[in-house]
Amino acid sequence: MVVNVPSLGLFGLSGYPVSVECDISRGYPGFEIVGLPDAAVREARDRVRSAVSNCGFLFPAQRITVNLAPADRRKEGTLYDLPILVGLLYATGQLSLLPEGCAFLGEVSLSGALRPVRGVLPMALAAKRAGYHALFLPRENAPEAALAEGLQVYPVEHLQQLADHLSGRSTIAPAPPWEPGEEEEHLPDFGDIKGQEQVKRAAEIAAAGGHHLLMVGPPGSGKSMLAKRIPSILPDMTREEALEVTGLMSVAGLLDPERPLALHRPFRSPHHTVSAPALAGGGTALRPGEVSLASHGILFLDELPEFSRDTLEVLRQPLEDGQVQISRVSGSVVYPSRFMLVCAMNPCKCGWYGYDSSRCRCSRRDVEKYLSRLSGPLLDRIDLQVEVPALSFEELEQRRGGESSAAIRERVEQAREIQRRRFAGTGVDCNAHMGQQELRAFCALDEAGSAVMRGAYQRMGLTARSYDRLLRVARTIADLAGEEQISARHLAEAIGYRTAKQLAGR
Repeated sequence: MVVNVPSLGLFGLSGYPVSVECDISRGYPGFEIVGLPDAAVREARDRVRSAVSNCGFLFPAQRITVNLAPADRRKEGTLYDLPILVGLLYATGQLSLLPEGCAFLGEVSLSGALRPVRGVLPMALAAKRAGYHALFLPRENAPEAALAEGLQVYPVEHLQQLADHLSGRSTIAPAPPWEPGEEEEHLPDFGDIKGQEQVKRAAEIAAAGGHHLLMVGPPGSGKSMLAKRIPSILPDMTREEALEVTGLMSVAGLLDPERPLALHRPFRSPHHTVSAPALAGGGTALRPGEVSLASHGILFLDELPEFSRDTLEVLRQPLEDGQVQISRVSGSVVYPSRFMLVCAMNPCKCGWYGYDSSRCRCSRRDVEKYLSRLSGPLLDRIDLQVEVPALSFEELEQRRGGESSAAIRERVEQAREIQRRRFAGTGVDCNAHMGQQELRAFCALDEAGSAVMRGAYQRMGLTARSYDRLLRVARTIADLAGEEQISARHLAEAIGYRTAKQLAGR
């Protein structure tokens, strides 16, 4: 007898329907799972056998064959334990009727208790698209799955509880939609920072337009302190952005069961010893890397030249395309990587070149060697490059802090609202992501602006890419000023953020 139990699979950030076909036939007792299972799926045989026996059911002493269709896609993880077990119980008549329109997923312990699995939200959305109206899964995963609106989610704690529900002896109440509580996020505030007005202005422009930012300065000048306060001035995520971030965190196994929906923009700060696969993503399971986990948020790279050059070069495609394609022997997957890159670096190995000649121990050759770790194409993709000078004693002695994050964020949100109205229906969400069509439509220069751009292009040796990025930054500066047209003043300020003296000649 063959029983088909609907389930789901996960490939990258996309879920897809899987049919778990269970066949019990005469012959020498055995238990085979086919359909490109990995080791974790094959081990379901032992977990299911023990769970069936320990929950008071009879395990058939016959030949059991389980096929995971479509059979040409690799199946990974422990999420097929539950549909395999349900299929066996129906095939042996220990459960009477399999309800239609329902899907099952979850790991089963040897005692029959259900354990959570990763990647539930993408699979729940796939179940909804496939026309399923109910999903049975472990209780810990229920709040996450309930984010897929319009799908009834049944939280299951134990196999016996599920059997009683399917047999009509008792009922499992569907999980209610998850609602966030009155939780206030406490982020570091820009009001703590003294001085550095130009850098704070650059951070405001970066946040308002989604631009990439590089800060160059000596040790202790406040680069990391500034970077960690940028999340406090970013606008809230939209529902679509929050679901995408939640899905990425779920696939990576980083989602907090108590907070199944990501409410705040991510801030990822990998150490400079991070490997290229950890940054871009990959591994045998093709997991998302740091560039994807930072989507719709910030990827902060402190001490930028200390990262290996090969690691930094993997940033080029995500910065340009907003997505990263990971190709391995096991397959190829595309993850979103629409993040805001924030970097900090010293001007030389000791950190004082160009600021305090008495403290700098580096020769010109040492400085060139240090900066050569950063390729020209990578720097060309960073919109704002600003100096962060050391603070004077008088600035440190000031008791009054700077402008608060709340005041800066208000201006950022006003600029983002202008961009939302401007790009409505285009798929573009901020100025940094404008394509050529939007650049032509919204970044036209008058005669004075063209003269300023022509002079900068010839004097600074700009590329076509940096030309476009200057236009995007100037558009953001105009939005912050509430002006419809880009003027020469806006363009001149944008050009000023690409002239860090420490990077001259790079």
